[in-house]
Amino acid sequence: MGGKTTWKIWGLSAAMTVETAHLLKPAKAIVDSVLAEVELASSRFRPDSEVMQLARTGANNTSISPTLALLIDGALKAARDSDGDVDPLLGGELANLGYDRDFARLPAITAKGVSIIQGPLRPILWPLIQLNGTKLTLPAGTALDLGATAKAMAADLAAARVAEELDTAALVSLGGDIATAGNAKEPWQVLVRDTDADPWQQVSLHSGFAMATSSTRKRRWSHRGLAMHHILDPAFGLPAHRVHSSITVAESTCLQANTYTTAGIVRGAKALQWLESMNLPARLVGLDGTVQGTSRWPAPARKPGSVSENG
Repeated sequence: MGGKTTWKIWGLSAAMTVETAHLLKPAKAIVDSVLAEVELASSRFRPDSEVMQLARTGANNTSISPTLALLIDGALKAARDSDGDVDPLLGGELANLGYDRDFARLPAITAKGVSIIQGPLRPILWPLIQLNGTKLTLPAGTALDLGATAKAMAADLAAARVAEELDTAALVSLGGDIATAGNAKEPWQVLVRDTDADPWQQVSLHSGFAMATSSTRKRRWSHRGLAMHHILDPAFGLPAHRVHSSITVAESTCLQANTYTTAGIVRGAKALQWLESMNLPARLVGLDGTVQGTSRWPAPARKPGSVSENG
């Protein structure tokens, strides 16, 4: 029987399960090491992180750590795969919207204001990022935000390192970003739900696959009397228009899954058709709780006398 542990990190709920129970403690140490490396490289809330140092000095053929180079390479892949809907240069915009500190310290929403969803078009500059090995050049005046992709990559890296170093199947979950590695004897059972009040579904996740959920409901705060959420539309640098409360996608890596969930939130009403066209298993929950799925998403299990929650 496997071993499981849960904890809090980056203001998120984290969990890890290993198939070999007695390896839980060394596995947790490996995960902690990976997360510490990722945080030191990419946090926007640590003044000593590499991302914050670059925000102060800029980057012009600047040497960076292999960890940050790997994270930026993943963020650029996400930008390409989403046609720019996942933009790694939104650090300045997030800070201007008040998201300039750890989420737990942000002001709670106290008014019924709605997020600004339109404004002047911002220049799309991420294609100008130059990454050559560990040498980085950023467009002048820009700031990195690797929050979404770095978290997903951290889950991928942590699960893979546990499986490789300890020879056990592992699942790592970081705030809805779930990665697996190793050869599990049975599929992992995953509960898909954004908040306790939302419709839920249990699905089987086969070893070597990943799942991510992007939400417009959890990371919200108040800024100048308006309700904000953390997924920005890169076209405007403002919170994406809320059509879905959450989108979940299963893919071969957590980075890929998170790319499509984030881009789906940005695409709003076009998300379902787009995810279907990509032949992705995806589950979309509307603001009213209505659940839709692509053709590859598993139908909810039926119990005698029950009604499918997807309706």
